[in-house]
Amino acid sequence: MASNLSKLNDSLFDQLNRLNDPNLKGEALDAELKRAQAVTSVSKEIVSSSRLVLDAEKHRTEMGSLYKMPQLLENKE
Repeated sequence: MASNLSKLNDSLFDQLNRLNDPNLKGEALDAELKRAQAVTSVSKEIVSSSRLVLDAEKHRTEMGSLYKMPQLLENKE
């Protein structure tokens, strides 16, 4: 499972490669399309969450190092 944006990107391209398989037909294609929709939905949420952390980090930088970021928004490398 993807645990950072680089791995998420790799997973998305893997999904795209599966969808481009010319041998994928019928029920297998339908199942892969449903899976792709689910992957896309979850990926959008991950990107949105990452954007929130990035925005919070930008604001923390602007406010100075004395500002304590809420734990949920801390940049954990």
